[in-house]
Amino acid sequence: MRKSVLLFFAVFFFLFQASAQQVTVQNPNSGNLQLTFPNQPGWNIIKEGQALQFDVKATGGSGTRFLYSLTQGGIDEMSFDTLGHFSWTPSYDFVDRLAKDKTVQLIFEARNEKDQRVKQVIDLKVEHVNRSPVIGELKPFYVQYDVNNTYTIESSAIKDPDNDPIIIVPISNSMPEGAKLSEQGEFTWKPSNTQFNRLRNNPITLEFYVEDQPSKARTKGQFRIEVTQQDLPPSILVIPSQKRFRFKEDATLNLKLQINDPNGENDITTFNFRSESSLVPASALVKNSPSQYEFIWRPGYDFVKDPLDSITFSLTFFAIDKSNKQQERTVMFSILNAVNEVETDRKLYQEYRSSLLRTWDLIEQLKVAENDLKRKYNKARKGKKARSLTSATLGAGTGISPLVIEVPNTTEKITTIGGTLVMTIGTLEATEVIGRSTKDLVERLNYIMEKRNELQTKGDIFARKYGLKSSRRRPEFVNDRDELVALLSLRGLVALELDSGWQNKNKPTNENIAKTFKDFNPEN
Repeated sequence: MRKSVLLFFAVFFFLFQASAQQVTVQNPNSGNLQLTFPNQPGWNIIKEGQALQFDVKATGGSGTRFLYSLTQGGIDEMSFDTLGHFSWTPSYDFVDRLAKDKTVQLIFEARNEKDQRVKQVIDLKVEHVNRSPVIGELKPFYVQYDVNNTYTIESSAIKDPDNDPIIIVPISNSMPEGAKLSEQGEFTWKPSNTQFNRLRNNPITLEFYVEDQPSKARTKGQFRIEVTQQDLPPSILVIPSQKRFRFKEDATLNLKLQINDPNGENDITTFNFRSESSLVPASALVKNSPSQYEFIWRPGYDFVKDPLDSITFSLTFFAIDKSNKQQERTVMFSILNAVNEVETDRKLYQEYRSSLLRTWDLIEQLKVAENDLKRKYNKARKGKKARSLTSATLGAGTGISPLVIEVPNTTEKITTIGGTLVMTIGTLEATEVIGRSTKDLVERLNYIMEKRNELQTKGDIFARKYGLKSSRRRPEFVNDRDELVALLSLRGLVALELDSGWQNKNKPTNENIAKTFKDFNPEN
């Protein structure tokens, strides 16, 4: 009996854990609609940089065509189309380096043409991938005889993609006798006479490891050791050490430049650049120290003129020492034509907001007109009842001559009939009294209420459908905006007696727009 109870609780716990991973929520009218996902073990566990692709299928229901969507939890890099194809490659920085993994919870939905829907929650587990350090080009080390030479490996040339702590590990068979290399990258060596003479004819390429912690992934680096010669030309080191750079308009390019002169920094007289393009400003070169510069440049959106797709040109850095010896380093730039998405999104948002603002303003005016007509209609109904009572009284006084007395500066008339019958009829109480029909009031009131409801419905749909930047980029946004604006033209505007100079008492703020259209999504 005890074993049976334990077995029951074990099965219950397993089912509970499974249900926590995948939860299916069906619409009451779903008709047993279900979603199916891959059934291989561990299909939802991937590593950073690994592509995940699968298809979601819907079964059941009374429909034949399905539209799929990712309703919650989506990330920009994820792709999930309406046919159920999902693809995603998590970036290497998706999981924090101190964490082993990260779980993303997604809600998938399928809907058929009969509006039967089903939702399912899926957990995707992303495991961290440690990447090895990256080492750029290092400047050469020029040593002198009988001097304790010190060289420090530039930290700017070493980068760990995961921002892990790093140490320098020497390779013993690569180290010259008597030399030392610390974990911080400081190399010290005082070459002997034999070593110096040998080095003069055969420069050394010293290799070492850069190791990240705590994973201990290694990358091999190297720098060249040579004998200092009198009046050597300066050398130029570009970081990152590549010859071609390809980037879009409005992207910032940042190059670090190290000028090394064997005779010291004071021997450098000039460092500058020349460009094939006259649009590169001289201010792009920033001096940090006599031997360290930065090239910082961001071409604007008007750099590449339409209809060109890109512009490619060369840029040459050059350094000159006191003896006019010169060193050059040439790189190629390819600037790609890009769309100013920020400006485009700003304009689309202004169109989105202004359309809803105009709709809100007209709805407010229609509310005022509707209340005014309701007030007049109520007075008309009261006046009609008073006229009916008067008609009945007059029917009993047939043959009696009436006398009408107009009271100055009032809106009332006092009618005396035979000196015994008196009635008071307000001229503004009912249009029926002065021969006009209340039918016009009813028609105008019905039209205003109909128009206001139509504007409210269309405005709600427009605010909800285009509340996101991505939705406003679709081509149908312009058509839907024009349709909404077209509704603002009222037929029978003169008959409605709307004041063309009417001023809205409420300010056109985002808060007031959101009160009318609940799904309005303002941007800061």
